[in-house]
Amino acid sequence: MPINIPRQLPATEILEKENIFVMDVDRAHSQDIRPLNILILNLMPEKEKTEAQLLRLLGNTPLQVNVSFLYTATHESKNVSKSHLEQFYTTFEEVKHRRIDGMIITGAPVELMEFEDVNYWKELEGIMDWAKTNVTSSLHICWGAQASLYHHFGIGKFELPKKCSGIYKHTVIEPTVKLLRGFDDEFYAPVSRYTDVEVEAILAHEELMLLSSSEEAGPFLIMSKDEKQIMITGHLEYDVHTLAEEYSRDVAKGIEIDMPKNYFPDNNPTKKPVNKWRSHAHLLFSNWLNYYVYQETPYEWE
Repeated sequence: MPINIPRQLPATEILEKENIFVMDVDRAHSQDIRPLNILILNLMPEKEKTEAQLLRLLGNTPLQVNVSFLYTATHESKNVSKSHLEQFYTTFEEVKHRRIDGMIITGAPVELMEFEDVNYWKELEGIMDWAKTNVTSSLHICWGAQASLYHHFGIGKFELPKKCSGIYKHTVIEPTVKLLRGFDDEFYAPVSRYTDVEVEAILAHEELMLLSSSEEAGPFLIMSKDEKQIMITGHLEYDVHTLAEEYSRDVAKGIEIDMPKNYFPDNNPTKKPVNKWRSHAHLLFSNWLNYYVYQETPYEWE
């Protein structure tokens, strides 16, 4: 089954060219199916790229999915047009009365700031608190994962000596967990961050499970034991060129930055990177939608 998104959304054309099944509202209403309602709080600056990346993964399952996008009212986005937000996004005030099957909170380029110094932190805390009773399962990505660990579980982040960027091998620690069904014992995933969380703090927390980790890049997949909060410290949703674009951007800004590790063939930035994580990205999002959203959410919210 496809994702149901507005026909005018720029990501629609990208996905259709990739043969991702996209359904418009009229077709969706003709099917006697209870679709899953997924809310995406998109905190990334280049929102249209993130939309396409996440919709690509959400649209590759047998489930019909209605997707809504949320932005923070307390922060003015500088890299997306106001008309795009007005046409395709909504605010928390407009959705807080609803019950949502699944929610995704993306990363954000604010990780070197203290959480409380982020200008939309209070709003984000309200959204995360609301999700505990109004959302079946929440998926948090990169800084969104760190925000969840800090807000829900009191685990802070620490700054790394330099940016951790590249494609890293991760080891599955809990192979029987439904989220990792079909995963290889080892898998690759993109990481792009300046901060990290302590493995020991996760392992010591009675409400958390560490599902996978990397010797080089640290903890990767973390889940609350009630299965309502899933944290991904990297970016399985990234396109093959995303790390290259970030690297070129930082170099152009004069930032002293290392080349993404294990990414460019022969460590030559003129060579096209190879995608080593696509299948596991699709598998993780499929498992999340099936086992933690579809199988757990009521047909009719009371």
